[in-house]
Amino acid sequence: MAAEGAHLPQAGTDLGDRASLQRGARDFMNYCSGCHSLKYMRYSRMAEDLGLSEEDVQDNLNFTGAKAGEQIRVALTEDDGTRFFGKAPPDLSVIARVRGSDWIYNYLKSFYLDESRPLGWNNTLFPNVSMPNPLWEMQGLQHAEYGPADATGERPVEKLVLAQPGTQTPAQFDQTARDITAFLEYVGEPAALKRQSLGVWVLLFLAFFTFLAFLLKKEYWRDVK
Repeated sequence: MAAEGAHLPQAGTDLGDRASLQRGARDFMNYCSGCHSLKYMRYSRMAEDLGLSEEDVQDNLNFTGAKAGEQIRVALTEDDGTRFFGKAPPDLSVIARVRGSDWIYNYLKSFYLDESRPLGWNNTLFPNVSMPNPLWEMQGLQHAEYGPADATGERPVEKLVLAQPGTQTPAQFDQTARDITAFLEYVGEPAALKRQSLGVWVLLFLAFFTFLAFLLKKEYWRDVK
């Protein structure tokens, strides 16, 4: 879909929603960080930016025993990743900048069961992806409904059907996917949080400066006919 330029539903992330970022960090670290590192992000920076204490992060989000000031890496070696999945899982520090938030959001929602694949999973947005669905317990199990064969003999997936519900409703899982997407968007550019908060003060300063400039102009031109 993405390669052909198809429209993707918008993720609707909000970096100003700290609760969403905290939930995204929790879910990413619990379900994704076993294979995917965030080598450009430090535990201490994540704690500071998301309003968490270093103790909370170390006790609940750090599963490798790394120190607070170290980068978020995984215990999975490149050789083991290649042996298990055919290719070592990539680092996701800048995935949001490379793929975009809408792509991540839809990717997380597009897994379905496929017995023809080595791990039993496929993805409509990333066909023949090597990884299984890490969020299947929450999302449930999706099956694909195929359309008629095309000129190449392939039967394209027309839609995905939830065959077995997960622990979350579809609306709740949409929010989970949005939270993880928002977290990865933040990881891709941590300075965006501070830039947005500073932006309000910059606009207020410019408005005040404009008002002063207007008063100064009136004073200079008061006696000019």
